[in-house]
Amino acid sequence: MKAAKKAPAKPAKKKAKKQDAGRVEKLSGKDYESRMARLHEELVQLQLWVQKTGAKVCIIFEGRDGAGKGGTIQALTERVSPRIFRVVALPAPTEREKSQMYIQRYLPYLPAAGEIVIFDRSWYNRAGVERVMGFASETQVQEFLQMAPAVEKAIVHSGVIVLKYWLEVTPEEQTKRLQSRIDDGRKLWKLTGMDLKSYSRWYDYSRARDDMFTATDTAWAPWFVVRSDDKKRARLNVVQHVLRRIPYKRSEPEKIKLPKRQKAHGYVSPDYPYKYIDAPK
Repeated sequence: MKAAKKAPAKPAKKKAKKQDAGRVEKLSGKDYESRMARLHEELVQLQLWVQKTGAKVCIIFEGRDGAGKGGTIQALTERVSPRIFRVVALPAPTEREKSQMYIQRYLPYLPAAGEIVIFDRSWYNRAGVERVMGFASETQVQEFLQMAPAVEKAIVHSGVIVLKYWLEVTPEEQTKRLQSRIDDGRKLWKLTGMDLKSYSRWYDYSRARDDMFTATDTAWAPWFVVRSDDKKRARLNVVQHVLRRIPYKRSEPEKIKLPKRQKAHGYVSPDYPYKYIDAPK
């Protein structure tokens, strides 16, 4: 008598499908470039609108070390004019600046008409790195958290569109990215002593972030959180969100035609020993 054949086991497949259900398919480089190219065209339209209307836009990027702020800012600015999209990344304050009202050093960089200013870290340093690393007293931090919403309300009431983004990365992804800075000579400039010191203070930064959100996530200047473990998707999401939050209008493109080039009228290239740069061998 032949033994009955066992039915193929299927639970493993079902389990695998269940595990994969929440995963987002990784974005290919080609797909990313295609989507970003379309968004870059819209950013040019935004730039034209800002120039035409005299709008003022302030975009703030904060987040954990290695969360991808630099790459996101580059995605926003790589196809537009640096005279319109200005990036502000201030160094450590001087002794004179330390004696000023805290937010004073940032105010001169706020946008004038026809400008978009992007802060690569901002006055929120006081609520983050300065607090965690002990560069500011708890009294100074609490004073800042109490003052910031009122200052931002004044900025918004002056006609500035304020967008605040916090880039969040998981501990595992942060470790991976910071380690890559150590291992890759091209990325060493991205790794500072402060990065190494702050790496071990994950939960201190989490508490500081939570307090900051509680005090400064306002109706007039809310915080928007970006999951950035997937850098490509994070950049696309931020650019899309910026475009949605600013009420710009597209301009009808003018028909452009190159004019005729002038005639030589006897001009002859001189026999000059130009120092041409050869192509790499």
